[in-house]
Amino acid sequence: MAFYIALAVFAIIGIYIYTSTSRRAVNPFPEEWKPLLAENVAYYRNLKPERQVIFRKKVMQFLSEVYIDGVGTEITDLDKILIAASAVIPVFGFKEWHYYNLSGVLLYPDHFNHDLEFADTVKDRNIGGLIGTGRFEKQMVLSRKALYHGFRNITDKSNTGIHEFVHLIDKMDDMTDGVPEHIMQQEYVVPWLDLIHREMEAINDDDSDIRKYGATNRAEFFAVASEYFFERPGLLKRKHPELYRMLTSFFKQKPKPIK
Repeated sequence: MAFYIALAVFAIIGIYIYTSTSRRAVNPFPEEWKPLLAENVAYYRNLKPERQVIFRKKVMQFLSEVYIDGVGTEITDLDKILIAASAVIPVFGFKEWHYYNLSGVLLYPDHFNHDLEFADTVKDRNIGGLIGTGRFEKQMVLSRKALYHGFRNITDKSNTGIHEFVHLIDKMDDMTDGVPEHIMQQEYVVPWLDLIHREMEAINDDDSDIRKYGATNRAEFFAVASEYFFERPGLLKRKHPELYRMLTSFFKQKPKPIK
């Protein structure tokens, strides 16, 4: 256990030193990344060519601001693309966005536990992603296995990368409480809380197709519902029209059904 935690801590120290002492330029999107992005990110494929150009620029902007490091693994081009796509998708409706509450992403090769262990012999290794607190503040920890699964399965209404970045959006007002005040108008707060309550009740009563983890608390509901919104927008609009309208207002976009 101590070995993996030490690796993570050293990675965080490296991220802190790097981001504190240097400013990275926004590089052009590498030509060799274009097929990787198109093949692996359905949301991007659905965009018109001129919007794809903007998406690629936002990917590179994110990568210029956030450091990505591997714990027990080497970072690949596809790792960077999928992490950056996870960050860009929920904020693509905004002209400009910066994750001021994130300085680095730690990528583990597989799921991990609350002690950040990921060896095959470790018990309770069921976490695919989390946003850090305490000594891990401004850090995100992701499992590569969970990250890749989120983009390969486009019918399960689940995407770990998007889920964790929605938590960061929620946390922009310093509280991860399911009420993303940074992106919502004040008059929506009470209707949103009422809607969350009703939708969580439906989940607990087995009367909803929103996955059960969404009933854990308000923050998890917002993240889970957002995954659904970006993975299966057409289905969400049909089955949960009020929720769909709210999320459209928050994220300032109407994602096309993924094909």
